[in-house]
Amino acid sequence: MNISLLAQKQKWVFISLLLSLSTLPAHAHNGTAPGGWKAKPPVHVKTGIGPEVEGPQGFSPAQIRQAYGISSAFQGAGQVIAIVDAFDDPNIEADLNVFSKQFGLPACTTANGCFSKVYASGIKPKANAGWAQEITLDVEWAHAIAPRAKIMLVEAASDDSRLYDAIEVAIKKHPSVISLSWGGAEFDSETTFDSIFKNSPVPIVASSGDAGDGVIYPAASPYVLSVGGTTLNTDLKGNYIFETAWSGSGGGISQYESEPSYQRGLPLPQNGKGRGVPDVALNADPETGYSIYDSSNGGWAVVGGTSASAPQWAALIAVANSERGSNLTDVHSILYNAANASSYKSLYHDITLGQNGPCGYYCDAQRGYDYVTGLGSLQAANLIPHLVNKTKVATSLPVGKAPLKVSMKK
Repeated sequence: MNISLLAQKQKWVFISLLLSLSTLPAHAHNGTAPGGWKAKPPVHVKTGIGPEVEGPQGFSPAQIRQAYGISSAFQGAGQVIAIVDAFDDPNIEADLNVFSKQFGLPACTTANGCFSKVYASGIKPKANAGWAQEITLDVEWAHAIAPRAKIMLVEAASDDSRLYDAIEVAIKKHPSVISLSWGGAEFDSETTFDSIFKNSPVPIVASSGDAGDGVIYPAASPYVLSVGGTTLNTDLKGNYIFETAWSGSGGGISQYESEPSYQRGLPLPQNGKGRGVPDVALNADPETGYSIYDSSNGGWAVVGGTSASAPQWAALIAVANSERGSNLTDVHSILYNAANASSYKSLYHDITLGQNGPCGYYCDAQRGYDYVTGLGSLQAANLIPHLVNKTKVATSLPVGKAPLKVSMKK
């Protein structure tokens, strides 16, 4: 798939509001959020072609694997990827079968033990077409990146605080990694919810948001791997050319979460004032989007959003777990320590162009870490073996251009 430079330079953003504010009941999590918390599925359909297309027109699994250097040997065998979403997608298993056949992926069904669906409340949730599109993207692209891993879809009863209950249900099922493609506005008691993620024995990956400059929760939690978005350009053969920051990629400095130890070596003007979001990134621009098959919404579509980059990073962690023969722990420290001056350029694609808003330094992609794409996207042929070996070295990232005046934008 060839993405033209003209398309690359388009700066308009096709997004919807991720979440509205709401009340998060203070039950098991011992915390409250301001009134009316509800998550919305942050999937974005490519403009100009409508919600339905005749066949797959976005990036295919093979093209993404080629672009990011994900070897055919990386399959994720023996791992379980848990995907937490709201409501029920009654067609997901059948749709996954169509997707797998189209792209030559292994079948992933209930019958062969690859696919399972868990109702977090114990009762089948009602169907919802919007969330079905999100579920489709999450499941199909986790399978695309780790085709031999099992997929466990955990469906929350609704799109409110019960999503957090569903995370706890997923943790108790002992997957290898958990993917969350949703989030909401930060709230002053969010740190009381961090225990869910801190106490998880497996990594949890979350979308950084799709509304540009700004931080959402749970991506803001220092115990979650936050994934931002880029715009990917490839040549006619599918080889990587370059990426820029996607204008919809959520990011910034948390208002309530302290700066974690793994970010303290970054040469950025945080001054210990907050957790930086995101940690890493991957293609998320709907204009350079992914093919999915979603019969709940008419069939084939081209979609994007950080809800596409998060499940793929979760799948990459599953791949590393499979190659290691054991689950990764302390993923943040490993990823940040991997970004030292000597190995950074061989393990990551450093995103240095583009922005997610008009706030200057904090909204601009920079050399090294930035608040739009984090450490950048991965060069899988090098980074996955690094994760497998779990090599740790001192962090010393390249220094970007410092702002004239240090100030918090939130």
